[in-house]
Amino acid sequence: MAKSVKFADDTLVDDARTESEIQSRSLAGQITHWARIGRAIERSGHFDHARISRVLAGELETTALTAGEKAVWSEQFLTRMSEPGPGEETHFAGLRKSGKAAGLDESGKVVYADAPSEE
Repeated sequence: MAKSVKFADDTLVDDARTESEIQSRSLAGQITHWARIGRAIERSGHFDHARISRVLAGELETTALTAGEKAVWSEQFLTRMSEPGPGEETHFAGLRKSGKAAGLDESGKVVYADAPSEE
């Protein structure tokens, strides 16, 4: 029975669409194929998801991972680092409000946020 699934990662869906055309699969077929490969890897004796979780938690060095585990760790690490952590949105909103926030513009110049005027 077919079921609908939402993916928050547009890049994954775009990559799957491209690969599905190359492999002559439907989009759903390509994502299912990748999911089966991932499941097989996780179930194999050469892949330890718990070890990846320990590295992500800072409890173990990345040198303890196999090449396949490092690939999964890297993907998960990049995903986590690209999303704000707990309290970061609040912290940076406070900085912006105070006018003490700084960042880079499109050309790489440092720019400072102006504190909003009290009206």
